[in-house]
Amino acid sequence: MLFGQSVFQSVLERLKAEEEPDDDAEAPAAHRVCGLATGLAFDVMEGVSAASQRIGQAYFDNLELDAAAATAAEPPPPPEPEPAPEPVMPDHLTRTAPAEVAAELAISAADTALTLGEKRRAFARANHPDGVALPFRDNATKRMMLANLLIDEALRRLAR
Repeated sequence: MLFGQSVFQSVLERLKAEEEPDDDAEAPAAHRVCGLATGLAFDVMEGVSAASQRIGQAYFDNLELDAAAATAAEPPPPPEPEPAPEPVMPDHLTRTAPAEVAAELAISAADTALTLGEKRRAFARANHPDGVALPFRDNATKRMMLANLLIDEALRRLAR
């Protein structure tokens, strides 16, 4: 508040004072744009907007629906989700013996580093612990550890 007036009211008074014709200067002020002699149009009465006098009504003016009807009707509760079915362990995850994993990999003396890499990736796609349900991750981890061990041994034999 400036001298008991709001900032808006003081700006309005300054603009009115600038618009009053001054006998000394007939040229337009440098800070004004030619052609924009009109001010802003607001719904203002004595420095107070008309909408602010109806505080409770302003909210309802912006609603598209009837306010009383909207508060009376309550939305129905959402339906309860159905429980997820229990996951079923795939057959290949039950085989965790080293001989069974070796039989699946089918590593032979003819394998190269390239074919062993392909076998590792193919085995990981089907058996990686991140790709199976949580209860079966221990079996998948054992299978991946055995497969990596067997493939690493085969790669060491190739390097000799």
